[in-house]
Amino acid sequence: MHISQAFATRSPEGSEGPDAGRMRARRPARGRAAAALTAAVAFALVLTGCGGGGGGNSAPKSTGSAADADRVEPLAAPPAPKLPVTVDSADGAKVTIDSTDRIVPLTGSLSEIVFTLGFGKQVVARDITATFEQAEKLPVVTRAHDVSAESVLSLKPTIVLADTTTGPAEAIDQIRDAGIPLLVVEPAKELADVGRRIDTVAEALGVPSAGTELKERTESRIAAVQKSIPDHADGEKPRVAFLYLRGSASVYLLGGAESGASSLLEAAGAVDAGKESGLDKDFTAITSEALAKAAPDAILVMSKGLASVDGMDGLVKIPGIAETPAGMDRRVVSIDDGVLLNYGPRTDRVLTEIVEQLYAKGGTGQ
Repeated sequence: MHISQAFATRSPEGSEGPDAGRMRARRPARGRAAAALTAAVAFALVLTGCGGGGGGNSAPKSTGSAADADRVEPLAAPPAPKLPVTVDSADGAKVTIDSTDRIVPLTGSLSEIVFTLGFGKQVVARDITATFEQAEKLPVVTRAHDVSAESVLSLKPTIVLADTTTGPAEAIDQIRDAGIPLLVVEPAKELADVGRRIDTVAEALGVPSAGTELKERTESRIAAVQKSIPDHADGEKPRVAFLYLRGSASVYLLGGAESGASSLLEAAGAVDAGKESGLDKDFTAITSEALAKAAPDAILVMSKGLASVDGMDGLVKIPGIAETPAGMDRRVVSIDDGVLLNYGPRTDRVLTEIVEQLYAKGGTGQ
């Protein structure tokens, strides 16, 4: 089941759905699963703003690095950009950038990289999925998760950064037709994409050495988190199912191999239960049969998703959840919506939270 199908008639802004018009003619087939999840994450953030539902046992508070989860950590002394540069765009265009004075990143994950590279003061707008503290006062240039070309152009950007999930195509064309350098970046779907994305953005901004520094910092921190993973006493890795939940929209999905979470779970020393049970696509509707086959020891959710079903008490009321080992043990790993699947400079913090919650004594959500 494709996420965009689930939302086809349930967009809170009254649009066709969060994935509507997303560069349909441009997007390569291999990017569609990631695109669907990116749109779903954006939808999650809007639902949060609309109330989202709460009460009961809400999402368990994250631990360790959670205090910094809504901030990025810029490099101490990024070098001055060496411009102009000409770079290859993921949609086949050649893009020449000669100024980084006014930057517009059109996804939250790209904003995260730009700010962390030290260009926060030059960013003049944000996408609705850029939820970290340093970006929160910037004007939003998306409507129902689609880019408003007029809003972008009114800010007179000198460079616009998008990825293959950004749309609609008409807005991208309008920005380019106005003579604005617009770089399309391949989306991130796994840990292996972190370094590539950082390098791509850093090159476009004329600071490849800063990109190398940030990539090495991020990768070393991820490696350090992995070294902290405790040994499995019984020799069995925990089975974790990634659930995408939006109670107010009656959307309950079980993640498979293409959900975007497999790489994180495997890096945390766990097994992606959905993928292991044979779900080779992105998501499928939750059923008792699918959950029984996945048999998760723990459940990974976005924090607002858990709140939208009234916390753990509501989660176990979803058919099939209470009968799983995770449901019986009330074992949940809850990570902030705005950072879970970014695969960027804060991924080490995400991995830290997963490890700490997954291996906490007795599990979380108890």
